[in-house]
Amino acid sequence: MSQDNLTAKQCDYAVYLPAISGFYSTFVGRQRQEHYVDPARFPAGMTDMEQMNWLASQQAFFPYRWSLYSAGHANLDLAKPDASEDMVRARETGTFMLGDSGGFQIAKGLWRGEWRDPNSAEVKQKMAALVAAGVTTVPVLDKAGNPVINKKTGQPKTKTIDPVREYQDLLDAAQVKRQAVLVWLDNISDYAMTLDIPTWVINDRKASDACGITTLPEAVAATKFNNEYFMQHRRGVSEGGTRVLNVLQGANHADAESWYQTMKIYCDPVVYPGKHFDGWAMGGQNMCDVELILKRLVSLRYDNLLQEGVHDWMHFLGTSKLEWALLLTDIQRSVRKYINPKFTISFDCASPFLATANGQVYNEISLPHEGKWSYRMTPIADDKKYSTDTRPFGAAAIADGLIDHFDESPISRLCKMRDICTYAPGDVNKNGKEGQTSWDSFSYALLMGHNVWMHIEAVQRANREYDAGAWPSMMRNDRGEYEFFRDIVDAVFAAPDKDTANAIIKHYSRYWMDIIGTRGNKGLKTINAGTMADEHIVFEGALQAKPEKKEKKKPVINESIFDLS
Repeated sequence: MSQDNLTAKQCDYAVYLPAISGFYSTFVGRQRQEHYVDPARFPAGMTDMEQMNWLASQQAFFPYRWSLYSAGHANLDLAKPDASEDMVRARETGTFMLGDSGGFQIAKGLWRGEWRDPNSAEVKQKMAALVAAGVTTVPVLDKAGNPVINKKTGQPKTKTIDPVREYQDLLDAAQVKRQAVLVWLDNISDYAMTLDIPTWVINDRKASDACGITTLPEAVAATKFNNEYFMQHRRGVSEGGTRVLNVLQGANHADAESWYQTMKIYCDPVVYPGKHFDGWAMGGQNMCDVELILKRLVSLRYDNLLQEGVHDWMHFLGTSKLEWALLLTDIQRSVRKYINPKFTISFDCASPFLATANGQVYNEISLPHEGKWSYRMTPIADDKKYSTDTRPFGAAAIADGLIDHFDESPISRLCKMRDICTYAPGDVNKNGKEGQTSWDSFSYALLMGHNVWMHIEAVQRANREYDAGAWPSMMRNDRGEYEFFRDIVDAVFAAPDKDTANAIIKHYSRYWMDIIGTRGNKGLKTINAGTMADEHIVFEGALQAKPEKKEKKKPVINESIFDLS
């Protein structure tokens, strides 16, 4: 088997981390212990599921040593064997895993608990009010709102409500989850993010109602409490524990600055010798606003919080636009040149998995000089007439006019049309129903693997083209002294002092406004295989396997499983 070794091709680029989905890892892990997929179902040329595990350097079709996995959809109980988690838990030595803490789950109310600081005035006042209210007895009502009668006594049934006990249960639930997340992160990850409360929750009424965090001070206080807990109870790097990234949030420049000034002490080895956090994670406005990113890095430099061997990693949450892979590489190179030669930037994106769940397949990497650079995805072949079609998948899709271009991956090259469109008319799915799609569960897994390769390849190819002299339009500045983004960034970090660096950043404020942020549309219209993904893909809290629904029903996709915070 020939390999496309993507680890060897990484060079000094900012590192893209595929945000592994639980659905995909299940195929890898369970195949190790059972025939989760009948090998007869494999495309010709594939002999082992480990070939789809990019973390397996010897077996994988495309070895790649970096990934992200989220506590938000993980089994946090490490004492209980779980084959579906083995891709992460039993990963090869020398691979790199960033653990996401699950702050998104808190913000969405998916993790039950009172997450505000239990020592805060708000929580104490609420508890005092509940104590004053005391225990109450209320009637038991049926679904229609009528009292339920005890058949033996003929009297209405009642139940006792202890609001203090119920509220304490919420406080306890948050603490149980807080502890479980930290233990899990300490055991599965090389770096991990703190358990932050994303500040977007404040302006999302549904989210704030779900998690109980309604103001910026509450989000800050809750995150500070979690930080203190992580600080005091982490295992420690010297004891084999994870390195911790201090998450920076803020929905605008002012809030981001306030958050930074509050949280920066947790990375300060002078304030917390031996316990300080080990790097940074950029959330909220910090991850999508170039001006703010550069100003923050300048602040970190002059606050002595980008020290070599101490603060070597910075992660950008949910970054999908291809041009940003170049932008972050330019920043990484300049920081290495002028401040910390070990500094690494990473960024994650769940698009390869989310796109497949929506019936989308990456079909082209587009890098036009001075144009918009992108990876393109599209709905593709999904028809039961292809169930016996032995033509190569990509070529057949082009020949039949479904697409006009298809970039092959090491996985797609093995696939015939029938390997993806596997259901014939009359075939039933795992729910015992004849569904609308011709894809089965393994079709989704194959295309997820294809999409992961395409995304990594797009990032690396874009960096190679950029280094060779091509560029997307976004990286060129037509105002001011410096022509390219990298030149401005170099000037910022070459500046002799903080004021000069910030003056350069301010001078190019109009150019920063031209740079498209990482936030964009969340996906395209779902059709065909995407419409019926819930028949095959079971994500925790999303896309649950169900009996067949109407053909045009869209899947309910809960983005918390991808932690796009």
